[in-house]
Amino acid sequence: MLPSAVMPQGKLQRQLGALSATSIVVANMVGTGIFTLSGFLIGDLGSPWLLVGVWFAGAVLALAGALCYSELSTNFPRSGGEYVYLTEAWGPVWGFVTGWVSFFAGFSGAIAAAGLAVIEYLSYFFPALQQPGPGRALACGVVIVFHLLNVVGLSPAARVQNFLTVTKIAVLAAFVFLGISMGQGDWSHFSFQAARSSTSPLAAQFLVSLVLVYFGYSGWNAATYVAEEVREPERTIPRSLVAGTILVAALYCALNVVFVYANHPDKIKGAVAVGAQAASSLFGAGIAGLFSGLMAFSLLSTINAMAMIGPRVYYAMAGQGAFFGAARQVHPRWNTPWIAVLAQCACCCLLIVASTFRDLVQYVGFSLWLFTLMSVAGLFRLRRRPGWKPLPAANFLFPLIPGIYIAASGWALINAVLYRPRQSVYGLLTIATGALVWALTKRRASSPPSP
Repeated sequence: MLPSAVMPQGKLQRQLGALSATSIVVANMVGTGIFTLSGFLIGDLGSPWLLVGVWFAGAVLALAGALCYSELSTNFPRSGGEYVYLTEAWGPVWGFVTGWVSFFAGFSGAIAAAGLAVIEYLSYFFPALQQPGPGRALACGVVIVFHLLNVVGLSPAARVQNFLTVTKIAVLAAFVFLGISMGQGDWSHFSFQAARSSTSPLAAQFLVSLVLVYFGYSGWNAATYVAEEVREPERTIPRSLVAGTILVAALYCALNVVFVYANHPDKIKGAVAVGAQAASSLFGAGIAGLFSGLMAFSLLSTINAMAMIGPRVYYAMAGQGAFFGAARQVHPRWNTPWIAVLAQCACCCLLIVASTFRDLVQYVGFSLWLFTLMSVAGLFRLRRRPGWKPLPAANFLFPLIPGIYIAASGWALINAVLYRPRQSVYGLLTIATGALVWALTKRRASSPPSP
């Protein structure tokens, strides 16, 4: 066990309703991935139809995962997400390791990627931001502002979150509607191929691309991380997970159709700010500037949502002696896990300075997917417990839904290791380091005191 130092502790309060819980899910999902990944994906796959298809396949897996997590959250309505489920299913070492990986990859890495994506869109107005120094400094500044907001209190952060999420959905819905109805695109783009940038076999590359797409869909499980602050969690969390996932999946597939409608596949290939590029082709430079600014603004909701939920995972872990004790400290005035928030902020800034965008995305996607796979696999073990409450939707033709998620996830991760070994190794090293920290601290805790 890690030492839980003697320090003031407090209790989180149930302040979030169904709208806020769904908003957290949507805000965590809609962001960095859909704004940035399609250019890489079409370069790897070549076909516009495979581009849309890989996002659809990701949607099916995300919905399967959301249904399985709905059952888990019904039986364990506690904050912490995978930490809670892996601890219950596979033991405390796996609970600790998933929290460790969440700190570096799941939240800090994802926030860092979102910060870099904001800069990519703002560089439409300020080209100097494409230089590493100014761009990364501003990305760090954005991340710091939102973490400080989450120190001040959950309620103001949730109000900001709701506003940012509604704005984000409105911007993207308007982009889809206006792009198709008024934009200067061409449906013939779907009949062309992009020159593939990947030499991997197409079937294997499709599975590897699912790891990137998984990053785009990551967040379908977000409401489980704040379960202790959700009213009626047994009802609210399953509804928010499923509703948020379905809404985002429909939006993602529609957006990718618009991206291809706007540009020839070869022009999309390799673009990071793919939304700004599509807006420029559809509406011209003036309107493209408006959408670029709005998309950069929309990405802020992703940063705020993860700044909100990440520290709750470390808080939940520290409460059971499975993380550094300081993460359990709740601010006496603002009722927030403030030390955990600031520690995450520091890690985000370090990753922004030290990493590239695509490496971050591949690293985060691989790391997160592995632990959601283990959580869903845990259902087979946990369902043997007396008093377990199966969720009817997840129970349909059981084990079909968890089986699909586990099989597809496992095959995609194997292909990621084979064809993207460097980023996958970073994820595996993070996991191994977490296991080593657990072993060392547990040994120290069990050692007799020196005479």
